[in-house]
Amino acid sequence: MKRVLTVALLLASVAVSGCAADGRESILDKDRLVIGVRSDLPSVGFERAKGTFEGFDVDVAAYIAGKLDKEFTFRGVLAADREKVLADGRADMVLATFTIDQDRKQRVLFAGPYHISYQDILTRPGERIGDVRELEGRRICEVQGANAAQRVVDERGVKAQVVPVRDYAQCLAALKNRQVDAVTTNDVILAGLAKQDGSGLTLNNAQFNEQRTGVGLRKDDVAGCEEVNRAITEMYQDGTAEKLLKKWFGGSLPLDTVAVPQFEGCS
Repeated sequence: MKRVLTVALLLASVAVSGCAADGRESILDKDRLVIGVRSDLPSVGFERAKGTFEGFDVDVAAYIAGKLDKEFTFRGVLAADREKVLADGRADMVLATFTIDQDRKQRVLFAGPYHISYQDILTRPGERIGDVRELEGRRICEVQGANAAQRVVDERGVKAQVVPVRDYAQCLAALKNRQVDAVTTNDVILAGLAKQDGSGLTLNNAQFNEQRTGVGLRKDDVAGCEEVNRAITEMYQDGTAEKLLKKWFGGSLPLDTVAVPQFEGCS
């Protein structure tokens, strides 16, 4: 009888522990989280000095970790690293302009989105491309691990020439050196790049392809996902989201309406 009781108690403890559905440890079971954030995007996720990060995604990550009552450290990632660091356990959460799409949802569980933006077009000073259809026949760079430029071709049917590059530093250099005609991705990314560059690059306010930016978690950590969603809801309700958006993008992007985004659901 004692053995049966012991087994029953063990099963009960597992049921309430918050473990991920696949048996791996949930973020809720950890005292300290490693959070992946971008290291290359001014105003979004940028490594100013070794191990020191700043930007909108960085502040959101810190807020969520605080609501989960967790200590945390940041790990810098590029676009191509985001899925990898979750899969191999180098990061517990990723907030790194991680746009939610059906393909990524096969491998990553997304909480949120915590922000909804739009794809836009960045051009050289004095040049304007105000509509996605005007990218027809033009060269647009795409950072390794990102999909914004390819979406122009696949989803919009615009026959642009996609030029692959490693990161956004190479992308900006290619734009300024006339190796590409435009950069297209999330407007928050482009706004930060243009602001840091300071040469008068033009953000065209083309606004197409809604970008739903989520918190990447290891697949099947449903309990962790639900708690992150609660934290995101509080971030909007207590006014923190609006303050952070104005802090990092005020004057660069239209921020007329700041409301809790509709969540994907943790499944």
